[in-house]
Amino acid sequence: MASAVEQLFTVKTRIAAAEREAGRAAGTVTLVAVSKTFQAADIRPVIEAGQRLFGENRVQEAQAKWPALRDEFTDIELHLIGPLQSNKAKEAVALFDVIETLDREKIAAELAREIARQGRSLRLYVQVNTGSEPQKAGIEPREAVAFVARCRDVHGLAIEGLMCIPPADENPGPHFALLEKLGMAAGVAKLSMGMSGDYETAIAFGATSVRVGSAIFGSR
Repeated sequence: MASAVEQLFTVKTRIAAAEREAGRAAGTVTLVAVSKTFQAADIRPVIEAGQRLFGENRVQEAQAKWPALRDEFTDIELHLIGPLQSNKAKEAVALFDVIETLDREKIAAELAREIARQGRSLRLYVQVNTGSEPQKAGIEPREAVAFVARCRDVHGLAIEGLMCIPPADENPGPHFALLEKLGMAAGVAKLSMGMSGDYETAIAFGATSVRVGSAIFGSR
């Protein structure tokens, strides 16, 4: 069985190939290694191999393992890629560098307050529920552009991108195409889309970052 470090380099090689296939410049796509459910001992070899961007789903889990790792590796960039509850906004703003799952007015207001209070400069993405799945977080596609504008104009938030998780049982291509279209309409430069099973497709549709977990760390 390949180690996480071996699988990391395989994923990076495939990202580079997908960039070339899509006619995109080398290094256009950023890899966020999804380390949720894995312990510091599992993550450390991947950091030591050069990976610096990581994604976590839960604030509490990330709080338990990342402060110590970041004391040692000071250039880590940590992304929240799971749903954010308003009562966790304070902790999320303190811990994460990028929050990819802003999807409702209450969270926008809480984040604005905490960012101002803590004096931090976070990078923010709006999560779009491209499949309109009732069980899934994310704003409805038809509301996404107006919501980005409200985040900027009402709450003073700098929204740099959009994020989506397509339905598991559907072709992801149309969902990635929709996110790209919405990103252009909203005037954002970044698209976080694509996971272990479909990141090469996402790159073909303009992803600027892909969130890859099991293809690096193995099954959970």
